[in-house]
Amino acid sequence: MFRRTALAAGVALATLLSGHAEAETRQRFTFWYGLTGQLSDVVQQVCKRFNEGQNEFQVSCVSQGDYAHALQNAIAAFRAGEQPTVVQVYDIGTADLMLSGQYIPARDLMQEQKRKVDWNNYLSPIAAYYATSKGEMLSFPFNSSTAVMYWNRAMGREAGFEKPPETWEELEKALRAMKAKGIACPMAINFDSWPWLEQFASVQNLPIASKGNGYGGLDAEYVFQKQDLVRKHFNRLFSWYKEGLLAVKTPESGQNVTAAFASGTCGAALNSIADHSTIRLTAKPDLDWTPALLPIYAGTTRTNTRVGGASLWTLKGRPAGEYRAAAAFFEFLATPESEEFWATNTGYIPVTHSGYDRLKAEHFFQKPQNVGREVAMTSLLATEPTEFSRGLRLGNMTQFRATYANEMQAAFAGQKSMDEALDSMAAEGNRLLRRFEQTYRGKQLP
Repeated sequence: MFRRTALAAGVALATLLSGHAEAETRQRFTFWYGLTGQLSDVVQQVCKRFNEGQNEFQVSCVSQGDYAHALQNAIAAFRAGEQPTVVQVYDIGTADLMLSGQYIPARDLMQEQKRKVDWNNYLSPIAAYYATSKGEMLSFPFNSSTAVMYWNRAMGREAGFEKPPETWEELEKALRAMKAKGIACPMAINFDSWPWLEQFASVQNLPIASKGNGYGGLDAEYVFQKQDLVRKHFNRLFSWYKEGLLAVKTPESGQNVTAAFASGTCGAALNSIADHSTIRLTAKPDLDWTPALLPIYAGTTRTNTRVGGASLWTLKGRPAGEYRAAAAFFEFLATPESEEFWATNTGYIPVTHSGYDRLKAEHFFQKPQNVGREVAMTSLLATEPTEFSRGLRLGNMTQFRATYANEMQAAFAGQKSMDEALDSMAAEGNRLLRRFEQTYRGKQLP
């Protein structure tokens, strides 16, 4: 008995030491990201799948909290010479990384590490956001999303609308009919510029800023406030609010737009397709809902919505072996199998044609838990990206979004007119752009 126990212990110890030795011989590297909660759990699963799928490399994936902290911590770590090999940077931090010069372009990395990449495999609206003005991708798209309208079908039918409205004019009629039926919140609104201004401009093919939304240079200026349709649209939104067709739903008010929609309180909301899984998991029982395309104005042509989310950047100053490992990791992430895993376990969308094709082949969008998610792909791929729908290459966007929120809140509170609010946010936005231009004086966007 003793001998059998000792033998078993010896085998277990040998196995443990063998595994430890294998881990010690692997090339390690670090990946910092800015996701928390369930999404952070999925990132950890992705990293585990990579580590267990081969025996040459080992990635350590560390959450930094939110997007902003991931970027700020990476900058601080770089100054201390302790930067990670790979960092996740949100869409509006793209200009900062580009101008920092402290990264290895995606194409250069993969070529140096002799990893074959079909760059045309990346969906063009996604690739365009993270590419130079010449179309060369600098970072790898990771968690990607776009904006949709969430629609309560039961409320819509009660108001006489069998399908989600496709135009703002039709939506106005539907919201008014909902209100007439006693629905207190026909549509939820918040003060987030991403769905309400940035994606509106994209789908209507309107400029946010000059110089091709900043792609053409750091001397760009905000011009959205000069677009007649933008002024008309935002004044219309305010008139809806006064009429009771819109209800402000923010964390400060006790319930954000996603929660307000999932609870069945509101008939419609604009938000990211990434919220699909949240709504599905938190919706009140028997909530009859669907994502739908963002409305456009009657008589106009629909353009693609732009991508949101974040991409992965490879930072300079790490040992050469870590770049071999990072290249293998990026190759792993771009496989159709990895994309299916990511899309299945999050609300995000595939970033490559092969990933999208795999989801369709697996009837992903017909599965009950995924019904409606194909709307995001339809929206993102509605057209090839235009000068105004490919993305934004503007500095200090985090501060601009805060300015937008403050000005919209002031307008909705009646402290200033909507036109005054639009002019004020553009003026402050331009001050932010000039400050950004001064910070990177003498540099040019790639």
